[in-house]
Amino acid sequence: MGDDHEHHHVDWREHGVKVIPGNSLDPNTAQTPGMSRATAINNARAGAEKIWAGTVTIHANAKTGAHHHGDLESIIYVVKGKARMRWGEHLEYTAEAGPGDFIYVPPYVPHQEINASRDETLECVLVRSGQEPVVVNLDIEPVEKPEDVAWIDPIHR
Repeated sequence: MGDDHEHHHVDWREHGVKVIPGNSLDPNTAQTPGMSRATAINNARAGAEKIWAGTVTIHANAKTGAHHHGDLESIIYVVKGKARMRWGEHLEYTAEAGPGDFIYVPPYVPHQEINASRDETLECVLVRSGQEPVVVNLDIEPVEKPEDVAWIDPIHR
């Protein structure tokens, strides 16, 4: 009936809960004109194995092209501003989200993210179910064409 765990002491101080202060996020990740991004949680910074989290700040009127993220699930939490999401085979569906709202993007869903404001920055927290920078760009003519600046999200390279 011996439990192996009792013989292997885990250093919970070293391998326990981690707090990553907002002012210590890592901006040393790929940057894109029109936005800034910073990694909070990944394997290198926190030892995470199954999720990635960070912040993304998107300039006014920025939009992505149509794409999906393979088998990754994404959660976007809007901190400030107004986000518009388009999705579907022809990006025919649309929804908007504001501060305090969560957006869930399932695997393989063709979508486009849009900062719905022409003058206010959109600030979000992004959480992904994996750390691989999976992005599949799709040949879909966007209903709303990317204009001033393209929005490429935090793990796109």
